[in-house]
Amino acid sequence: MRTVAFIPVRGGSKSIPGKNIKLFCGKPLIYWTALSAQKKSSVDEVVIATDSDEIADVVRSFCFDKVVIYYRKKENALDNSSTESVILEYLEVSNLSGDDIFVLIQATSPLLTTNDISNGLKLLDDYDSVLSAVRTKRFFWNDSGQPINYSYLSRPRRQDFNGLFLENGAFYINRVSNIIKNKNRLFGKIGISEMPEYTAIEIDEKEDWIVAESLMRKYILPLNDYEIEKDVKLFLTDVDGVLTDAGMYYSESGDELKKFNTHDGMGLQLLRVAGIKTGIITSETTDLVERRAKKLKVNYLYQGEIFGGKLEAAKKICNELNISLNEVAYIGDDINCKELLEKVGFAACPSDATSEIKQIPNIIQMKNKGGEGVVREFIETILNIR
Repeated sequence: MRTVAFIPVRGGSKSIPGKNIKLFCGKPLIYWTALSAQKKSSVDEVVIATDSDEIADVVRSFCFDKVVIYYRKKENALDNSSTESVILEYLEVSNLSGDDIFVLIQATSPLLTTNDISNGLKLLDDYDSVLSAVRTKRFFWNDSGQPINYSYLSRPRRQDFNGLFLENGAFYINRVSNIIKNKNRLFGKIGISEMPEYTAIEIDEKEDWIVAESLMRKYILPLNDYEIEKDVKLFLTDVDGVLTDAGMYYSESGDELKKFNTHDGMGLQLLRVAGIKTGIITSETTDLVERRAKKLKVNYLYQGEIFGGKLEAAKKICNELNISLNEVAYIGDDINCKELLEKVGFAACPSDATSEIKQIPNIIQMKNKGGEGVVREFIETILNIR
């Protein structure tokens, strides 16, 4: 069984002429989605389906070893040509079998990452096909002035509102046999692979381009810069709001309890296997956290009020390991984490971190909340990059 990523790009874009090879954050637009597919180890081949020699030449200049060019027919590269038409055209001449996995990726979604593709492929075990989407908590109304997804008589708070899924167009995953039979990118029981809310944008107009570049610089480029320039040798994490959900639980006898996530524990074990040192830095001092740190087998534990704060604690560990802060990854969620997050080479925060933390330049906002496996998510991001 093979997995093929398929990226259709044509040369006749009207809204943004030459869109697919126009420089986007310093690289041709098509580069970013091709890179994400190229880096995914389980993707065997990345097919760029185009009608343009110019696009083909630009793609070849990337020197990606998995990428091949497929010249699509002119009649399937018109303004009114459907994506399905070029998919079916390609499948007619390809040597793919019915059980092979077909990942349709759209170049107009450059915020797509390898990790997003991985998450989508995992869902195919439980679904017939998969699409990417973002959760939106906007309120929708129909033409008749009726609310679609909420009651205006009991307007929910954002934090209590599940919202709706919005198809972001980044990718669609299906089996080849399903596509050929139904002549559609989707089929049967459809799974939704959730991506971060900022990936909702698709580049169709010039205004989209400006917004998408800004989002790319904030959320995605730190990952790519990191891959080139940095190497994690120490992973540090906060406790409350990161390893836990920040809740304060008490038993009837007054004992304080904290809820940890077992997925985070496995993530820290993966780091040990990869040879990366681990540590916990927290402003509180509790026996509970000390016991948890021992169970997790972290190399370093700093608890309580530390002179110089969490940054000073991290510096002490770096001095012991003879490494720089640039080689440290740290995840935190609140104001007492800010100084350290601003200094480390690779900073991240949960999706429910405070707004001041989310505004730190180049910080990476994870999809998960504190206590819901966000440390594991950050660890997997680091290991995928390595």
